[in-house]
Amino acid sequence: MALTVMGVRAEPLSSADVKSLLGRIRDRRATTPNLQADFQEERKVHLLDEPIASSGKVWFEAPNKFRREIKGNAPSITVSDGQQLWIYYPKFKSAEHYSLAKRSPLDAGITALTAGLSLQNLEANYRVTGTKEGDHIVLELQPRVPSLRRLLQRLEITLDPNLHVIRTNMLQPNGDQIVTTYTNHDHALLAASIFEFNPPPGTQITTPLGK
Repeated sequence: MALTVMGVRAEPLSSADVKSLLGRIRDRRATTPNLQADFQEERKVHLLDEPIASSGKVWFEAPNKFRREIKGNAPSITVSDGQQLWIYYPKFKSAEHYSLAKRSPLDAGITALTAGLSLQNLEANYRVTGTKEGDHIVLELQPRVPSLRRLLQRLEITLDPNLHVIRTNMLQPNGDQIVTTYTNHDHALLAASIFEFNPPPGTQITTPLGK
């Protein structure tokens, strides 16, 4: 069930309303496929007493290019051009390299990770319901396919009146929860280099899933 803002009544959307909304989102993505935003994230891990907080910036280009930079004591850079995925850890001068689009378990993970930003193929991958809370809309996504159900129990996406994603709430099957809030949305064109990654000299590179 979607979380309700205190004092704001949640009004369920009909199936027709949800379908119309998803159509509007598709139209918007067609004209503005680029997105960059700042984010703050809180990860609640069932094995830890305290949540893990992080912040950073994300860049996204439909349908599947993204860059995510986490700042702070445990910085990391995750970059994908839709075919290759890099995760770089500056403190350790190490990087993980993955090949995508080979039906690996990672592909489902990327689909789950980017669902809140891409908002594409939602009806194919999820059962989608929604509520209107004031001038915001909360979509609740429940995975249809087994590969996603292994990673994701439920995903809630909060949209502002401009259809910007301002919050995602991901609940995983093991009880872990990841809440991410997005601010300072910008739809300007993005340079292709944003989605490229060249390991700095001296970086130790591993391929956890093989080449």
